[in-house]
Amino acid sequence: MALSAAKLKVGDVHTARLVEDLKRTQIVQYAGASGDYNPLHTDEIFTTKVAGYPSVFAHGMLTMGMTGKMLTDYVGDTRLTKYGVRFTSQVWPGDTLDATATVTEVGNGLVKFDVSTKNQDGVEVLSGYAEARIDA
Repeated sequence: MALSAAKLKVGDVHTARLVEDLKRTQIVQYAGASGDYNPLHTDEIFTTKVAGYPSVFAHGMLTMGMTGKMLTDYVGDTRLTKYGVRFTSQVWPGDTLDATATVTEVGNGLVKFDVSTKNQDGVEVLSGYAEARIDA
């Protein structure tokens, strides 16, 4: 059942767990699916010894994709009209991610959201906005 304007109000919050204990395998699978084989995401030795990070880390677009799925699960397929994010912190293997969409505006057949994804420590790893078509 699609969201309706009559059931939404500014301040409503939808949350979802995106992933629990992100595995390195999931990061490598995303590299394969996206074609992004940057060694920061796939090569532990390069990432730690050359680049100086503590470990490989997830692609920002993986986090964006998981957050986007939370939105389309909530508003319905084909209803998302705008979606933009800013990556605010890295996502590491072992992280658990939870996303929140907060209604900021309802009207004219559209609902607008502020979007945030945080890790298990409450650190925001993604912030953004979304807009979706809704029924009256």
